[in-house]
Amino acid sequence: MDLATLPARERILVTAHDLFYRDGIRATGVDRLIAESGVAKLTFYRHFASKDELVRAFLDYRHERWMAWFVDALGRHGARPGGGLAPVLAAMGEWFRDPAFRGCAFINAVAEVGGSLPQALAIARRHKQDMTEVIAQLLPEGAQRQAGAQAAAVAVDGAIVAAQMGGVAPALEALALLLRAG
Repeated sequence: MDLATLPARERILVTAHDLFYRDGIRATGVDRLIAESGVAKLTFYRHFASKDELVRAFLDYRHERWMAWFVDALGRHGARPGGGLAPVLAAMGEWFRDPAFRGCAFINAVAEVGGSLPQALAIARRHKQDMTEVIAQLLPEGAQRQAGAQAAAVAVDGAIVAAQMGGVAPALEALALLLRAG
């Protein structure tokens, strides 16, 4: 994506997305965001009155992008309603092996700023609920569908953290075991 062709707000948001995800929210200052997005300071503050506002926009943006990727990846790996959780394992393997993988942006954001930015926690919760709902559609209908989806989502989150810590193969092996048990 060529940043120069994007409107200023989008340039700031895409730059924030890349830097916040790769380097962390606290490690990325406003001056760096301004420099790397190629906007003037006044332009930055016209679009985002504070870094907190930008963090909220980043999380919303990341949610939309990641959920679209997740649904698409599940489809590429054969997902169908009630068809089981195997596509979740395949999608996670695809993501974990991506050189840009730095864990879950929402888990990372809550760890970094959750206490000081309650809206980040709210966005992260919504993201996890939406992910769980997508997973639920893969399970057979019935009384245990939601509980099974919640358990699978927790297993996915654990695998994300394990993979982020450098153990992609063990994370995927453990996730496969847990998803089969569910």
